[in-house]
Amino acid sequence: MRVDDFDFELPESAIALRPASPRDAARLLEVWPDGTLNDRIVRDLPALLRPGDAMVFNDTRVIHARLAGLRHRGEVTARIEATLHQRLDDHRWRAFARPAKRLKAGDRIAFGDDNGVCFAGHLNAGVEAVGEAGEVTLSFDISGPVLDETLQAAGVMPLPPYIASKRDADASDEIDYQTIYANAPGAVAAPTAGLHFTPELLEALEARGVSRHFVTLHVGAGTFLPVKVDDTDDHRMHAENGIVSAEVAAELNDVRASGGRIVSVGTTSLRLLESAAGPDGMLRAFNGATDIFITPGYRFRAVDMLMTNFHLPRSTLFMLVSAFSGPATMKNAYAHAIAAGYRFYSYGDASLLHRADFA
Repeated sequence: MRVDDFDFELPESAIALRPASPRDAARLLEVWPDGTLNDRIVRDLPALLRPGDAMVFNDTRVIHARLAGLRHRGEVTARIEATLHQRLDDHRWRAFARPAKRLKAGDRIAFGDDNGVCFAGHLNAGVEAVGEAGEVTLSFDISGPVLDETLQAAGVMPLPPYIASKRDADASDEIDYQTIYANAPGAVAAPTAGLHFTPELLEALEARGVSRHFVTLHVGAGTFLPVKVDDTDDHRMHAENGIVSAEVAAELNDVRASGGRIVSVGTTSLRLLESAAGPDGMLRAFNGATDIFITPGYRFRAVDMLMTNFHLPRSTLFMLVSAFSGPATMKNAYAHAIAAGYRFYSYGDASLLHRADFA
């Protein structure tokens, strides 16, 4: 499909720079495949779901993945910024580097403050490989929990570029850009649909008879990369690591067998569930990387409803929601959202999409 098919005009004023407060006061646009649109708020969720439905949350936790440092090559140094996006093992990460043209395999980078002084004396990495589009493989000199702790102290939270270009990250983002149930460190971007949940809303959903299940997909910085090709067939998704336990897979299969619906909180949960589903629609344990790219024509196997924020024009995520509820339906829904003053992107409002079943 042509990437231009997923373009639309979005005014700068629609981009949210701060979240709603309280979290569940954000607006919620309910979207049906026939084009019916209902304006609600996130706090209405329990009334929109049925007893026996299951909500699936991504419990990944955002880490301080943006690092600044100095590349040392003999007596010549250069300032480098790196945003980690995929953990390879206990000491290696894939990252996007700027400016990547200053790096080559074998280089050494000392990460730390603006003067190149490393936290606690040591946060050094070697450049193992330099790929396309500024991607590099970094091998850190420390590993495991020590590396995780040092990254948290030496790095900063990587706000999405459409927010970071307008303001710096601050102390409030340490709370705002993390779900209240974040548990597994490893993401470099928040699963933003989950930012709308409060303890009170989770209690109300439980009282309604809606079960709660957790999967883990460590969201990578690739989620922010623009689609630079003209045809969707030519776009390459960056892999992200995820886990669906055997227990959760069995629980969700039981929900479907009992007539309940699987409601994915966020596109990250959806992409992971679809990666874990077999051709028969049954979910199985999954532990590994997924680069699934969902565009119109995809047949969904596992997810019946999707709660998600409003996404960028020409983005892979707008392509995904167009596949879920239909391209024409989503274009109309987004036009309504813009006209009605909904707030877009990571700190913006949400939508609740019902899946279209195409013949």
